[in-house]
Amino acid sequence: MRKLESNVEQERKLGMVALERPDYAAINPAHEVDVSSLVSPTKDDHSASQDQHDENVLATPYPEPDHAEVPLSKNQLKKLKRHQVWEASRVSRKAKRKEKMQEKKERKRAAFEEAASAAGVANLASGDESLENTYEGPKKVLHRRAVQLPITFVIDCDFDDLMLDKERVSLAAQLTRCYSDNHKAPFKAHLAISSFGGKLKDRFENVLSGHHGSWRGVHFLDGDFVEAADQAKQWMKGTPGGKLAGIFAAESHHESAAVAENTEAGEVVYLTSDSPHTLTELKPYSTYIIGGIVDRNRHKGVCYKRAMDRGVKTAKLPIGDYLQMASRFVLATNHVAEIMLRWLELGDWGEAFLHVVPKRKGGVLKEKKASNDKPAGESSPSSNTNSPTQASS
Repeated sequence: MRKLESNVEQERKLGMVALERPDYAAINPAHEVDVSSLVSPTKDDHSASQDQHDENVLATPYPEPDHAEVPLSKNQLKKLKRHQVWEASRVSRKAKRKEKMQEKKERKRAAFEEAASAAGVANLASGDESLENTYEGPKKVLHRRAVQLPITFVIDCDFDDLMLDKERVSLAAQLTRCYSDNHKAPFKAHLAISSFGGKLKDRFENVLSGHHGSWRGVHFLDGDFVEAADQAKQWMKGTPGGKLAGIFAAESHHESAAVAENTEAGEVVYLTSDSPHTLTELKPYSTYIIGGIVDRNRHKGVCYKRAMDRGVKTAKLPIGDYLQMASRFVLATNHVAEIMLRWLELGDWGEAFLHVVPKRKGGVLKEKKASNDKPAGESSPSSNTNSPTQASS
């Protein structure tokens, strides 16, 4: 018995016994208490405890799951910060532009006054005092009002999902340049932007503050280039549609009025550098489609395939026939439109290319050709063209 008591005392010291057994349990085993029933709960007790725990769990309000966006990378954060800085400085940039314009006007005024003073001194030196104050300054250049021609340029912008954000920014700038060039050209075309939507439209309406809403004579269409070409037939009809002037003046002299006003006599051509055909001239009452895409030549042949799928004739500008290039024949969207506007003004592809193609491309004029000469092997004078996507697709 002493041995048993010694063992119990030792277990107490070691913390191994949770309940203290009475001394009589050791003396009289018949009255020994079932210690296991006191230490370990029964199965029923365990189930009841688990049910109570489940109820507490259900009653406990859990926080809503965190739907926060995935953290941005360092490069994305840098880009976002640069964009925010750029947007924050928009007002200051506008003020600087106005300041520069004012300085430019003042320099011109100073130059005029200096020229007038020099002219007066020269007259006094010649002994003719009557001419002392006759200098009137440089005559103001009078800009001739643009003549609307019955021809349409459609810019196909259905490539929103193929471009990066910075490429959409470039395309928006090119579209703005297309409008500006056409608006200022002596002979202008009808201009349409087809498939105008997505992130490109969002940029014009938000980032660019909807300034495209003030563009006169430009059609912004949700439909694709085929629908735009069909609508263009109506735009080119009658007096508002334009007159056969400039390079098209010969059309009105050699054809009857009924034929000259026949909009069905024109053609629809998708300009792309992948076309096997070469454009030799622009025709009245025709629609020329330019691929509105900036892709750094990643999506090769996309414009050509798009035109073939819709059964539209393709062509490329005759750059190789007139210019010796030091780099690829890649042109921006606005360059293609401007080249055609220059041809309508000058009637010469070579001169049009020299006026438009960037100097960095090292274009050198080949042996001059007559503007109405056809490249060898061509049967149709205008069944071919080079696209703005000539540079991109």
